[in-house]
Formats: sequence, structure tokens, C-alpha cells
Amino acid sequence: MASSLNPLDLFDIRSELSEEEAMVQDTVARFVDDQVLPIIRECFEKHRFPKELIPGIAQLGLLGSSIDGYGCAGLNAVSYGLICQELERGDSGLRSFVSVQSSLVMYPIYSFGSEAQKQRWLPAMARGEALGCFGLTEPHGGSDPGNMKTHAKRQGGDWVLNGSKMWITNGSVADVAVVWARTDEGVKGFLVERGTKGFDAPEIENKMSLRASVTSALFFDNVRVPEANVLPGVSSLRGPLSCLSQARYGISWGPIGAAHACLKQLLEYTETRELFGRPLSHTQLVQARLADMARRITTAQLLALRLGRLKDAGRLHPTQISVAKWNNVRMALDIARDCRDLLGGAGISAEYVPVRHMLNLESVITYEGTESVHQLVVGKELTGVSAF
Repeated sequence: MASSLNPLDLFDIRSELSEEEAMVQDTVARFVDDQVLPIIRECFEKHRFPKELIPGIAQLGLLGSSIDGYGCAGLNAVSYGLICQELERGDSGLRSFVSVQSSLVMYPIYSFGSEAQKQRWLPAMARGEALGCFGLTEPHGGSDPGNMKTHAKRQGGDWVLNGSKMWITNGSVADVAVVWARTDEGVKGFLVERGTKGFDAPEIENKMSLRASVTSALFFDNVRVPEANVLPGVSSLRGPLSCLSQARYGISWGPIGAAHACLKQLLEYTETRELFGRPLSHTQLVQARLADMARRITTAQLLALRLGRLKDAGRLHPTQISVAKWNNVRMALDIARDCRDLLGGAGISAEYVPVRHMLNLESVITYEGTESVHQLVVGKELTGVSAF
């Protein structure tokens, strides 16, 4: 007898959404089904970012969707989470593009920028006509942004920037980089425009993960940045860390989409694949593993929805984001691996989505705070002691 429950939504999270939130999810889901899924496998295989999708993404209002004004949609936090979830059902690389543009570039310009900076960049970014990247991580730094070497010094009315950044999503296609650097006045954010003398953003090749996304290094060799391109509202690491909290929030939702894609395909496969005279789905071992996946997805859905409601109520704490990012990305990676295993030999073929999602999630579990970093954030909250 067929189940009366949705196997991808056992606790009927859908019924908890407002009419607008459900409409946002449905609209993005259709876009992913119609525009993303037909091309994303080839993009992954050929290490190609599908720039042709940007106009459609922008037209739906998915860039800077949580920002009010400046041509942005002004959606709530739950809607942004659902956007991330549906995009990552397509591919983590596409969700990464939107996450960086929205949470790591448009958000700091909106929160810390001058009115002139907001007027110049935010409407163009919302339309997808200008792209951005976020330069915080450095080759030697990784999880320790306090060990920043990139620095800027005043020279006349300008700043001179030197240093490098690594593992920068969108770097090679960005029109502007939000670059964080040490100064004598604290950590500041600089808007470094493409083509500025001494600024180079080569793409990182030969990745086995996020192959449908652009990842770059950034190099600054005596790059002169005018005072007008300095974010005036921030002078400490709290600035970039608050941006990471915005991005991590979206990442707490995104992997649910990847897990959905993997489980949906596996349910179809186990129903039709016969071994030892019966479909795989009729065996206890397979059912136990499918049930465990559904349990973990349900837990992640409840965490994400609660997180979104707290954010919309203005009561969200960064440690709560760490709990959700840690749990939900681990959930999706484990499910992608298990789905790959249950597909047998077929699991290593790109005809099936789990291996692509599995490879992508190896990056998602690393960036925006590794699993260990989030464990230590929670540990500090529990004990009052920083063990970093």
C-alpha cells in the first residue's frame, strides 16, 4: 500500500509555510526542473559555470532576495532558505553562486556601505548585470581568519592593498571583489573592481568538487583603492564574520535539496532494480537505510525551519546557525554517500545524481566553517571556554 505521507516531507513541513513562502519554493523548483537539471550534469563534467542561467535567476528576484529596496525582492529569511534548498537540489555550485552574490557581497554593501556604494552596486547586482566575490580566506589561513596577512596602507587619498586570497567563489567572473584586509585602523572591507592595476583573479582548475562553479585565487600587488571604495561601516573582523553568518544560514537549508535529489532518485531505483528475485525496496536492509535517510532529512528540515523563524523574529544566535550548518551538511553528505553505495556500480556514473552531490558536498562541509569549527563554536557556547 502506498504511503499517505510525502517521502521527502514526512512531517509535512510544507504546511508550515506561508502562501508567499510556498510560492517562492514552487517558482524556484520549476526553474531548477526546467532550466538547471537539463544542463547541470554536462556543466559539472566539463567544469563549466552556466552563466546563461544568471538572467533567469535575477528575473526571479533570487539575488539579494532578503534586501529591502535597491531593486531587491525583500523576501523573508525562510523564503531565502527555500531558494537555497531548491537551487542546491540542482547543484551546490549554483547555490554557491547565489549565496556569495547575496550574502557575501550584496549584504556587506547593504549593511556597511555608503549610500553611493549601495546605489552603484546593489541594483545592478540584483539584475545580475554585476557579479561579486568575497575575499576573506587566505592560502595559509583557512579556518583562522584572524591570521590575515593581506594589508592596506593609506597613501594620500587612496589605500594601497597587498596580499592574496584563496578558494574564492565567483572570483574570475566578478566585477567587484569585497576584500578584507588589515589596516592601522582595524580590519576594513575594500571594493576592488575588475581591471584595477595590480589585481589578478586566476581560476583554480582541476577541481573534483563544485565543478559547475567558478573558484579562484585573488592577488593584490600594490593595488590602489580610492577612499570611496572603502566600506565605511566596519573596522573589525566582526564585519566579515557577520557576512559568514548570513551565508551559513543559507547553507543550512541548501543541502536539504541535495539530499532530496539523492533520496528521490534512490527510491525510484530500488523500486525497479531486482536482485535475488525481488526489488531492492522489498528488503529489510534497504528499507532500514532508506528510513534512516528520511529520519535525518526530517530532522534537518525542522532545524532549518526553526532557524528561519528565529531569524525572521530577530532572535537568531550565531551558535544556532553552527548547529544547523554542522548537522544539515553532514546529513546530506552521509546520505549522498549512502545513496551512491546503494546504487551499486551505477552509483559512480554521472547518470545518477548522488556522486555529483557527494563530491560537491565535500566542499560545502569545508567552506563557511569546517565541521570542526562549528563543533568548537557549540562547545564554547556550552562551556564558556574557547578551545580554538
